[in-house]
Amino acid sequence: RRARSTARCRSAKAWVEGRGARISLSLSRPVGGGDPWRGGGAGGHSSSRHQRRPLRSPDSGAKGHRATMSNNTTTISLDEGWENEIKPKAIDVLEDMLNNDFNGKKKFSNEEYIHTYTTCYNMCVQRAPYNYSEQLYKRHGETIENYLTNTVLPAINSKNNDFILTELVHRWGNHKIMNMWMRKFFMYLDRYYVNHENLPALEDSGVTKFKTIVYDVVKERVVDALLQEIDRERENAVIDRQRVRDCISLLEDIGMATLDVYTNDFEEQLLESTTRYYRNKAAAWLESESTPSYLISTEQALEEEKNRVDQYLNKSTKECLLRVVETELLKTPGQQLLEKEGSGCRALLANNRLDDLSRMFRLFGQVPDGLDPMAGLVRQHIEDEGMGIVSARKARIEESERDSAQDPIFVKALLNLHIKYTQLMQEQFGGHSLFQKAMKEAFVSVVNRDVGKYKTADLLSSYCDRILKTGGEKMSDEMVEENLSKLVQLFGYLTEKDLFAEIYRNQLSKRLLHQRSASDDWERTMITKLKIACGAQFTSKMEGMLNDLNIGGDASEAFAAHLREGQIDTALDISVQVLTTGYWPSHTAVDIALPPEMARCVNIFAEYYVETTSHRRLQWMHALGNATVKATYTGGSRTKSYDFEVTTLQAVAIKLFNTNDTMSFGEIKEALNADDVVLKRILHSLSCTKHKVLRKTPKSNSIKPTDSFAYNAAFTSPKKRITIPMASLEDSHNQAKRVEEDRTFAIEAAIVRIMKARKSLAHQALVAEVLSQLVLFRPNPRTVKRRIEALIEREYLERDPDQSGVYRYLA
Repeated sequence: RRARSTARCRSAKAWVEGRGARISLSLSRPVGGGDPWRGGGAGGHSSSRHQRRPLRSPDSGAKGHRATMSNNTTTISLDEGWENEIKPKAIDVLEDMLNNDFNGKKKFSNEEYIHTYTTCYNMCVQRAPYNYSEQLYKRHGETIENYLTNTVLPAINSKNNDFILTELVHRWGNHKIMNMWMRKFFMYLDRYYVNHENLPALEDSGVTKFKTIVYDVVKERVVDALLQEIDRERENAVIDRQRVRDCISLLEDIGMATLDVYTNDFEEQLLESTTRYYRNKAAAWLESESTPSYLISTEQALEEEKNRVDQYLNKSTKECLLRVVETELLKTPGQQLLEKEGSGCRALLANNRLDDLSRMFRLFGQVPDGLDPMAGLVRQHIEDEGMGIVSARKARIEESERDSAQDPIFVKALLNLHIKYTQLMQEQFGGHSLFQKAMKEAFVSVVNRDVGKYKTADLLSSYCDRILKTGGEKMSDEMVEENLSKLVQLFGYLTEKDLFAEIYRNQLSKRLLHQRSASDDWERTMITKLKIACGAQFTSKMEGMLNDLNIGGDASEAFAAHLREGQIDTALDISVQVLTTGYWPSHTAVDIALPPEMARCVNIFAEYYVETTSHRRLQWMHALGNATVKATYTGGSRTKSYDFEVTTLQAVAIKLFNTNDTMSFGEIKEALNADDVVLKRILHSLSCTKHKVLRKTPKSNSIKPTDSFAYNAAFTSPKKRITIPMASLEDSHNQAKRVEEDRTFAIEAAIVRIMKARKSLAHQALVAEVLSQLVLFRPNPRTVKRRIEALIEREYLERDPDQSGVYRYLA
């Protein structure tokens, strides 16, 4: 059976269905020829499975391929197969098609293709020495080389730079067609011989040959032509984008799955060309255009470069191309653009050019570290504008020669400035942290620049007082909420927050105790905002003050019930407010001789309070009390009655003139047992202000110990209820000494707390940690050093004997 198999030849007859015809082709195999690339058996014998496999012609372009076996003993020689079949019937025809632009014929028919493929197949499967796989592989390459060398390269070289791209694209398109058909004709080589010998695939080999024979020779001219086209388009000329796109595709394709050719040959030169182009553009624009116009041109250029990449360049080029444009148009001339006189960043801020500022922020935000100089200019501009407000306050003080803690013009100007730039930060700069920091630094510098006697902490607290007390700023609830929020934002820039807290607490106590607060809800709203800004400890005393008043209302009702139940007649309507000493600001207790009616009321409440509480001591603060005095004037044709709203001290003084028409300063002082300072303020409010219920002799606006005072029978007023204000005995703004004492305790507490945790620490490190922990004020490092010395004297700390400048904690 084996001998018979060896002596017999196998052949195949294939029928290809196409165009309604049946075509018969003979495919021969040499006697005893095994398939050297399909794993034929030893000695050229193939397996029975392999012998029975029907032969298929791949990529024939027809459907329904099938093959049967028949006998054929023909062996094809190399010259016969190449010179008589493959070259004249396939390669020459293909080259003729390419040279004549196909001349109406676009491809080989199925019959032509199958015939050439079969010839190649038979020449590759014949047994040695008639297996011509190696020779066919070489001739495949030589055919392409010859065509590229003799036809394609001369054709491209003959074109000048205006047409070289068109010719290159045309020849590359033809080459791809040639490469495709050559691969089809010699496909059996690609499947077996190439893999077995580890050779380049036919298609890759064809691309490589085009690169080495054609592209490497003309690439400099091609790249120059491409760059010229791109520059022409940048100058608004119309170019053939599809042709450029086809050239870029060629560079990508001949890189064979890599962008090495595109990157090394084209992209690098493109970036260099772009650098030169936009460097020249930047110089020209800087000379002729303002900063806003320059930025508009830059934005347009960047958008055009993005579109250029999208239209015909490789996507990988976008980032580096835009980076080059940004560097040449923005980064290099950035400082000059931002500081350009009349149109730079500060000029845009001064003229409120919001759109131009947004564009500037967008563009410089694309440049690494491009926003840093812009943020610096914004900071300087805000600070200068704020210092203008400070200078205006200084000028007002110098003109009037009078300083006051009430300066709503200054505070409103700061609020408007802050509102303006807060909005700018959000809308134009997108809330960028760099600009937020710049704005904060600018306002910290402005807000803490004190002018005159009163600091910004005084002015802010006084403006809050104007809003929150009755008779102050006329605002709706929404406006109050908005203004309080803005004030707290300004408060956040203060370095002396503890001073603000002390002043605010004093003013709050006066509003609450004198019933001058416009709304408890507003008071709680402000305290809540401060609590959010600085923590619960910062507002604990303020909240305690409000709670005292709430609790005091219940206590007053209980006392009134006690009076009713005990049928106790006080002769006067009395209401006592009991305050917790730790919450309220400390006030000087004024000892004054009360009229018998008032003294009896005081004693009744004191006895009641002792009975209802334990371990508590009352201290009467008459300077904080108030009273309603009913005055009846009987002189003249008719009787006139008024209700005077006065302090307890004023009421006591007025009561003296029920029994005395005229009294000297000394007599009043003896009767009231008051010191000169207190008495002068009482009498000044009753005789020198708008409502003169007493007549002073001699007339003047100051009180002297030699003056005398009389009941003013001629007093008249269109109002029945009259408020007679009195100058406070406590200065709400004179809290520096008390705040300084509190700061001393805070610094020492921070030092002890840090040293207790660290046990041993160097001087500079200790000072730095103390400064970082104290958020309500910023002490001078020299002050911290003095407190360290004080703690060493009191043996909380000691100096390390072995290390200079190091402290140790003493337990």
